[in-house]
Parts: sequence; structure tokens; C-alpha cells
Amino acid sequence: MNSLRLAMLGMIPGNGHPYSWSAIINGYDESVMGGCPYPAIPEYLNKHPNVPLPNARVTHIWTDDPDDAVKVAAAAGIDHIVAAPEEVIGQVDGVIIATDDGGDHVRRARPFVEAGLPVFIDKPLATNPEDLRQFERWVADGARIQSSSGMRYALELAELRGDWRWITAFTPKTWERYGIHLLEPAAQLLGPGFESVRLVAGEGSSVAHVTHRSGTILTLAAMEGMTGGMFRFHAHGEQEYRSVALLDFYNAFRRQLEAVIAWMRGGHEPVPFSETGELMRVLLAGIQSAKNGGTLVSIHEKF
Repeated sequence: MNSLRLAMLGMIPGNGHPYSWSAIINGYDESVMGGCPYPAIPEYLNKHPNVPLPNARVTHIWTDDPDDAVKVAAAAGIDHIVAAPEEVIGQVDGVIIATDDGGDHVRRARPFVEAGLPVFIDKPLATNPEDLRQFERWVADGARIQSSSGMRYALELAELRGDWRWITAFTPKTWERYGIHLLEPAAQLLGPGFESVRLVAGEGSSVAHVTHRSGTILTLAAMEGMTGGMFRFHAHGEQEYRSVALLDFYNAFRRQLEAVIAWMRGGHEPVPFSETGELMRVLLAGIQSAKNGGTLVSIHEKF
């Protein structure tokens, strides 16, 4: 089987996925990866065998700051650094957009969607209604687009299977940027059917009250400058309680990338795009709720 050629495109402050994803796909030079500006990445990479994914390779890279591309390429053995992202068209079989700026993904994805390439986009897919509608139009017209949080693939989620009345969880950073890290694991546990959001925002913090058609209620908090207890889920049932932290990032990302690569090769969607759209509407409902001073917003409203 020929190796799938991939382009890793984009890198913005606070997000080291070009390092981690490229290293998991290609393997990496441990001495060079030690200089990664995100120390957590070599820390969790070094806990696992340095074994590349079969039948796929990141062959091209472009980053917003050209110096970052040189460093990632050296760490993960990427052969080609391009001066502009569009240069990879005709040279690769699929594109990974490795930025988590949901307000800029339409611009970044457009050339590759229009070229007919499968595109995997880091979470969140879109943080405004217009961009979400554009992605939905593209998919309706046959474009191959996927977006997900690696937390959807966390091995620890198996410990949270059960019948829960209330689920709470915490993430660092902001609802807009990292809320999806809480919503995707919740979607894995509950399935589709989110209904409404009430989000109360303060300076550097937000707490979302989310309802699901199953009757389960979720309380999801995001706070900037905090990492204690991150990605820890507390699940409460009528007679049972469990607490699990989703912290095995390596296996979560590896499983995510395996699913994406299988899809790019012509396999089934790892995440139905309708589910991705629903989760983006939960994010959007939370944003709208905060703008309205914490009012209850249905995810079916037109924003």
C-alpha cells in the first residue's frame, strides 16, 4: 500500500499540534524534539515507543512563522518546507490544518476544499455561524472535511460508560477555544441530542450549563491560567459516581490520527459531520448566551 502523503499546515501560539501530530505520524528525532517549545509534548511522546504510523507520512509543512516550520521539520523528519500553503496542492493526498483558531478555518481550508483534497481541521471547526454554514455547504456539495478533538478518542472514556444524571468537567483556556475538548467526550458518552446552553462568563472564566435529550445535565467550566484538574470528568448517577481524567494525550492523538488517515484513504467518516455541526452549535449557543448575559439559548436557534 502506498504511503499517504500529508501536508501539515499552520501553527499559532498556544498550539503545538504540528510538533505532536507530525511526530506521531512520522516518528521523531528525540534529541531535536527535546527543544520543542511545548515541554509537555516531548514528555508524553517519550513515554511511548517511537513508532511511526504505517502507510502515511507528513511530507510537507507550512507554518505561519517560517521559523516554526524549520524546527518542526527537523524534529519530525518532514522533507519539504513550502513558502505558501497552496504549494502543497498536487503534491499531497490530504491536508491537516493544525490551528485551533475557529474563526479562521474557512480561509485556511478554502484552497484545499476547492482542490478536492480531504481536509482534517483542528478543533473547533468554527466559532461563528457564517463559517459553520460555509463548511456545511461544502460538505453538502461533496467536500471531504473532518474536525474533532483528540479527547473524543481518550482511552479513559471507557471508564465513564454508565447511566448518568449529571456530568461536570473542566478545561483550561476559553469556552470558544477549548470547550470542544469537553463536549466531544460528552458526545461519546451520550450520543447526539444536545438541546440548550446557558453560559455565564466572567473575567477569564466561563461556566456552561448544557442540557441533553437523555435528561443528563452537564456543567462545563473553562478558566484561563489554570491547569489543575484539567480534562477531569465527574459523572454522577442515582447510585454511582466516577471521576476520570483524560490525560493520556499520546494515545488519544494516535487513535485520532489513525481514524483520520483511514478516512482519507476512503474509509468511513470517523465522526459524522452532522455530529460535528451539532457540537459547533453548542459552542455557538454558549457564545450567544454569554453575550445575552447568561440567558438560556437553544442550539436550534438561528444565531
